[in-house]
Amino acid sequence: MRLYDAADLTEEEHSALLQRPIIDSEELMGRVRPIVSAVRANGDAAIREFTRKFDRVDLDEVVLRAPFPEPQLSPKVREAIDQAYSNIHKFHSAQLGGDISVETMPGVTCARFSRAIERVGLYVPGGTAVLPSSALMLGVPAQVAGCSEIVLATPPRADGSIVPEVLYVAHKVGATAIVKAGGAQAIAAMAYGTETVPKVDKICGPGNQYVTAAKMLAQNDTAAMVSIDMPAGPSEVLVIADSTSNPAYVASDLLSQAEHGPDSQVVLLAAGITDAELAAIEEQVHEQASRLPRVAIVRQSIPKSYCLRVASVAEAIKFSNAYAPEHLILHNDRANTYVKDVINAGSVFVGPYSPESCGDYASGTNHTLPTYGFSRMYSGVNTATFVKHITSQELTREGLANIGQTVMALAEVEELEAHRNAVAIRLRDL
Repeated sequence: MRLYDAADLTEEEHSALLQRPIIDSEELMGRVRPIVSAVRANGDAAIREFTRKFDRVDLDEVVLRAPFPEPQLSPKVREAIDQAYSNIHKFHSAQLGGDISVETMPGVTCARFSRAIERVGLYVPGGTAVLPSSALMLGVPAQVAGCSEIVLATPPRADGSIVPEVLYVAHKVGATAIVKAGGAQAIAAMAYGTETVPKVDKICGPGNQYVTAAKMLAQNDTAAMVSIDMPAGPSEVLVIADSTSNPAYVASDLLSQAEHGPDSQVVLLAAGITDAELAAIEEQVHEQASRLPRVAIVRQSIPKSYCLRVASVAEAIKFSNAYAPEHLILHNDRANTYVKDVINAGSVFVGPYSPESCGDYASGTNHTLPTYGFSRMYSGVNTATFVKHITSQELTREGLANIGQTVMALAEVEELEAHRNAVAIRLRDL
């Protein structure tokens, strides 16, 4: 890891550490746009073509519809998925907000109520890892929200089948269909619909830069009439450690993020620790990394990562809020006392016994989180992601009499006579 000391940095160097790698969005869109256009024009035939080209799989069918075949899983894996499902379901059920009704003045009642988004598309990545956890994190809140149509899209295996663990999750969350495709072609299929792929109203889920570009492209096309959960970039973690931190725990959390991919962002903020304490962390990173099956990926991501020495945890929190990480890990004895100071983060892992892995899989919180600094203005996926709020107002004769003059005065200011008249014509009948 590259090492910096905050006390030695210029303002420009400090700002540079807050930046993520620049993505050439125009070049990226140039690659994605033809894929999206082809799927929109040629439907299933284009999906088969791109799946053959990118995944080297010949599909017998593009869509698998419920009820799904019962997958063969070991009892250990089945029990783990069931436990994770239970925790995630419990936490996301608690997020369901009640309807509200307020009488703003006598005779004027305003209300807000929620309705589930009817058709949602959930992208579950494949490629270098099997990811039933992503299916859980997307499918459970959609199920809790009450979405009537839940469409999963995930790259097929070499024989054209769906990963058994993902298939089992699809059954548990009540998915109605599984699209056997990944990448931009899967996003386009759900955004526009094909002969067999249902069109959805919202697309959620993580993915590589091509998936993200396709989501952004579809959202900006009024013909698609689709929204997305959030923009996303490479996965990232920011760890704050001090002299009370366990070097082995710190290293394990850095590596659990680094193994995601070569473009993963890993930042360590060393708050007031000695050279010896920092060396202990670096030694643990080397020792643990050498034992990992995905050490080749770690060797690519760790050199791009950095450690910044700061004077205190308070200074580290300030830097973290400016960085706005996807995952923030507080490796301190009194970690819970610093949570109140966190302003920007996707999810916070508090204390030495709260590894990111637990949030990634089974604690109950969601792991589909804003990256690339977007935690400044976006939330992670949650139950509200899959609902919309509708307002209503009901006025009695008394209510219209009470508010009528106010409405007519404002309509006159804006020179909207028909608006004024809609009130005046009723007031004359009171």
